[in-house]
Amino acid sequence: MLIVETIARIRREHFIKGKTIKEIARDLKVSRNTVRKVLRSGKTLFEYERSIQPRPKLGRWAAELDELLAANAAKSAREQLTLIRIFEELRGRGYDGGYDAVRRYARRWSKERGQSTAAAYVPLSFAAGEAYQFDWSHEIVLLNGVTAIVKVAHVRLCHSRMLFVRAYPRETQEMVFDAHDRA
Repeated sequence: MLIVETIARIRREHFIKGKTIKEIARDLKVSRNTVRKVLRSGKTLFEYERSIQPRPKLGRWAAELDELLAANAAKSAREQLTLIRIFEELRGRGYDGGYDAVRRYARRWSKERGQSTAAAYVPLSFAAGEAYQFDWSHEIVLLNGVTAIVKVAHVRLCHSRMLFVRAYPRETQEMVFDAHDRA
């Protein structure tokens, strides 16, 4: 697989430094056909995708694996089998392939069935006085020439986004109720 840096180096060696295809292939340890392909095309990424994935061992077991996966998906989360158990069940029926092939097939199967989370949008709108957000902060203030740490209650009303702030000496339940009443 060619990376972008190798492709750039091939082009630089040929077009700027004037090296031949044979010299570039020898220096970078890639085939001459690869060097030719890079020089003839303007692509910066070369990748190969198979149109049909061959499954030599799993091919004739795909129908049974589909049945097992569908039956497993219909069960509750607590009763569902792990992929290893499904693999062992398939082995018990005569499958002689490996676990990785079953795992890859099951991943693709679940992705095709749409077992992913769907995007959702929940608009947040509140009636007046319905909800607020509350938090404490610690602030250092100067009171009568003495540095003190006070606890500040922050209340933000969700409907109007209005902020109410009040300082207290401590964070107690009575202070929370007082901040709530005053907001």
